Amino acid sequence: MIKQLFLVLFILFTIAAHAQVDTSAYDVQRAKINALLADRSVKFGQYEQSLNERTGIFGFQTKRDIKNSNEILRQIALNDNNIFKELKVLLDYKDFQVQQVQTAASTNSERIRSYMAAIKKLQDQNQILRKQIEEKEKSGSNSFPLIIFLLIAIAAGGYFGYGRIKRSRKLA
Repeated sequence: MIKQLFLVLFILFTIAAHAQVDTSAYDVQRAKINALLADRSVKFGQYEQSLNERTGIFGFQTKRDIKNSNEILRQIALNDNNIFKELKVLLDYKDFQVQQVQTAASTNSERIRSYMAAIKKLQDQNQILRKQIEEKEKSGSNSFPLIIFLLIAIAAGGYFGYGRIKRSRKLA
């Protein structure tokens, strides 16, 4: 049971360490998008300001004012395109991250199932071996008196045999 707990904890720590690496790359991408959004806000402020500029006669806008406003608006549109590209990368990365987590989860669950099956098999074998040991101990306790009897019989046979040899030497 404790081994299973350690195994699950090890797998979780491995996934967490892998997720930290992925999270840092995800955070870098988010920071990039946030920088682009901040740049867009600055450019939009410049656009608002350029619309209020009126350098012409009688306070009208000149062609140069309009061109300047259009250029800033074009830069905002280009920046928006970059934001969309980076958001696409971020979403693709997030989808990839989700797919990795799902794959890791299914792989880990398969491993856990196989480990649990191996543990169950070993527990069954252990139980069988314990039963065999108990049976051996029971049968061994029945043979102890038999072993004692045989030792006594061998000792008695040796004593009487030695006595016979001694008597036959005296007679000869």
